[in-house]
Amino acid sequence: MAPIQYQGSFSIPVAVMAKSLQSLLGAYLVPVITMIVAFMGVASLIVKLTKPSAILNRPFLNSLFNPSWIWLVVRLFGSVSVVMTFWQIGPEMIRESNTGGLVLRDLLPTLFSVFIFAGLLLPLLLNFGLLELFGSLLSKIMRPIFNLPGRSAIDCMASWLGDGSVGILLTSKQYEEKFYTQREAAVVATTFSAVSITFSLVVIAQVGLESMFLPFYATICLAGLVAAIVIPRLPPLCWKKDRFVDGSKPEVDANHLPQGETAWSWGLTLALKKAESVQSLRSVFAAGVHNAIDMVFGVLPVVMGLGTAALLLAEHTSVFSLLGQPFIPYLHLLGIPEAVEASSTIVVGFADMFIPAILSTSIESDMTRFVIAAMSVTQLIYMSEVGALMLGSKIPINIIELFMIFILRTLITLPIIAGVAHCLF
Repeated sequence: MAPIQYQGSFSIPVAVMAKSLQSLLGAYLVPVITMIVAFMGVASLIVKLTKPSAILNRPFLNSLFNPSWIWLVVRLFGSVSVVMTFWQIGPEMIRESNTGGLVLRDLLPTLFSVFIFAGLLLPLLLNFGLLELFGSLLSKIMRPIFNLPGRSAIDCMASWLGDGSVGILLTSKQYEEKFYTQREAAVVATTFSAVSITFSLVVIAQVGLESMFLPFYATICLAGLVAAIVIPRLPPLCWKKDRFVDGSKPEVDANHLPQGETAWSWGLTLALKKAESVQSLRSVFAAGVHNAIDMVFGVLPVVMGLGTAALLLAEHTSVFSLLGQPFIPYLHLLGIPEAVEASSTIVVGFADMFIPAILSTSIESDMTRFVIAAMSVTQLIYMSEVGALMLGSKIPINIIELFMIFILRTLITLPIIAGVAHCLF
């Protein structure tokens, strides 16, 4: 997770290794992903219908190949979509470059590479005391401001410097291991799983304002900070229970320092205790392989299915344009030029965060394009990646709650972004 300089910009080793794997596999990567997604759809259907005891009696295999009927439908749609897209058969609207093609050729290769290395290396982050140490040191900041444990700061760093998918994977695993409650897991995933600095640069370049990257990113950080403070205190996140994954309650004094201990000494004690619990190198490697298989085989079909469906709605229906109509008076109130044109880009970000930047290229006002670019990043939740990952993980949140949080983030961050834009333009 330590930031390093790579090819002229800062990143984290996991992201660098993922890019290297993509380059190494090259043209073989998309066919491999296609086989995985197609296989999981067929295998899941067979297991659901035949119920073989060899799989149902093994918890890991059962969770991997025996999803609920809803998730089975999503997997099957993902499988059909990936086959149509790869072999270019069936309805064009599913396999074209802006729908299934975008998910299969642009998004899934990145996720595949990230999942392998993040999954394999995640035990090094979770099992040797780093989070216990940071949890103690940062609890006095994270708990009063965000009502979160200090360890959640690591999720934030992993997302901002690397990739939001790494943060979600980290959050999901910590929730499963009872380090986060239901509320904390949902808040961290929907608040701190930000897009990386690198992708933010891609977004501002798309709208032709790359020379303004520094004020652009400062605006994102300011709006994101305000959203992180306000939104967890509003429904639906405030309705989430402070219960662990098994329904048990956390200890009341879990964050209280014992008498005579400092934040550093207590954090170090907890960290060493955690590190001592590691049995062998083999167990660490086995946990990493388990994580990687779970994410690659379990989540990629979900992302393919939900991502393609969301992009179909965005590209071939007027759903998102109609949902954007109520925002026109709000944009007028904030003094945003070309408010009608801008309104059609607001809700479409729920499908994919890059679509608003693409649609804004027809808008003449630099200020409006700046606002749209910043808004698309601070909205945070988009179904072609982050949203699908959350729904495919164990994090306790559903698609309706994700859409509510998306709208809340839009309403709260837009005035801040507009205010900064008025100062800059």
